Amino acid sequence: MQNTVSIQVSNAGKKFGREWIFRKVDLNISPGEKIVVLGLNGSGKSTLLQAFTTYLTLNEGHVTYTGSQASIPTESVYKYISVASPYLELVEDFTLQEQISHAALFKPFLNGLSTPEVIDLSGLSVHAGKFIRLFSSGMKQRLKLTLAILADAPVLFLDEPTTNLDATVVEWYKELIARYAMQKTIIVCSNSIKEEYAFCNRTLTMEDYK
Repeated sequence: MQNTVSIQVSNAGKKFGREWIFRKVDLNISPGEKIVVLGLNGSGKSTLLQAFTTYLTLNEGHVTYTGSQASIPTESVYKYISVASPYLELVEDFTLQEQISHAALFKPFLNGLSTPEVIDLSGLSVHAGKFIRLFSSGMKQRLKLTLAILADAPVLFLDEPTTNLDATVVEWYKELIARYAMQKTIIVCSNSIKEEYAFCNRTLTMEDYK
């Protein structure tokens, strides 16, 4: 999928109860930009990311996706994005192979990658027949990253992507990004772990939107 998607965030604000999580977020995100959102735990990074994806309803303002001169309807935004996040669940009763085949039904993989090729790139080939419920937290995170990075979608959202990954797997993550995602728009939420977002060239700080 060619990346012609831009994102406009206008006066975005979200509150829970009487507390504003963020307010007055105004951004223009161009195709191919690499952005990191920095903030402490509980600062609202994940909430802001969900707002960017349009999965979350704002209390004020709006988020608009545009591609090839035309506005993309909110109900169609999912076709243009992929997400790896701690709050997204895998299907625990699927095997690794079943989970990847299932994901491909809804969103094909880049360059026509097949299920066996995606399994190989995940580095989890020896676990292809294992149920997801038997995976460690690190293996689950590796699978989430594989599905998101290799999805044929021009916008990639990563929420604390190196959570539960050891140093070797962090290197795998960086290589997968370099090989398959640099043409995408990427938005990363991070607690200032540089290895998560070394490829980003623009920084947003949650404190600026309080």
